[in-house]
Amino acid sequence: MARYIGPVCRLCRREDTKLFLKGERCYTDKCGFERRSYPPGQHGQEHKRKPSNYGEQLREKQKVKRIYGIAEQQFRGYYHRAARMKGITGENLLSLLERRLDNVVYRLGFSTNHSGSRQLVRHGHVLVNGSRINIPSYLVKAGDKISIREKSSKINRVAEGLLGVDKRGVPNWLVLDKESFSGVVSGMPAREDNTMPIREQLIVELYSK
Repeated sequence: MARYIGPVCRLCRREDTKLFLKGERCYTDKCGFERRSYPPGQHGQEHKRKPSNYGEQLREKQKVKRIYGIAEQQFRGYYHRAARMKGITGENLLSLLERRLDNVVYRLGFSTNHSGSRQLVRHGHVLVNGSRINIPSYLVKAGDKISIREKSSKINRVAEGLLGVDKRGVPNWLVLDKESFSGVVSGMPAREDNTMPIREQLIVELYSK
């Protein structure tokens, strides 16, 4: 699967919003989006034209893909799965994305960004109900216990993440226990738990065409 390995601050500038892709750096005055809050490229500072309806829908989809760090084919799969579920398709989509194991590791504060949490999962540092899971797209369920392996609790990335977790906050559907490097999924993520500036209805409109 293709993976973006270029400068991530360009992605925030392209989507015209802070996506918090660099962890703690995004909370400082060194944030690339704060220093240059205009689109990347040689024409970035020119007057911006108002996007069409399709353009708005496309940019919203791209923004959500970049927030969670997933590719088009996988994202489309999540949409079709959300459409088959009961309830509002857009909210179902966000719920599925929030339940990804790499996202839960990030939300619990074991890493300062999604790419770091994905690496923790891939390298086998994360346990779900005591079993090692190395699949970032694994969907957690209510009652699952997410923990960092005892040998992995000394990793600098984990320590740095927990230092700043109070500033970032932990969603209501997760319960963090810093002392044991673990957390529990107390329920399913609700729409109001997602504080990112996402207009999921635009994504639904895009894929419904």
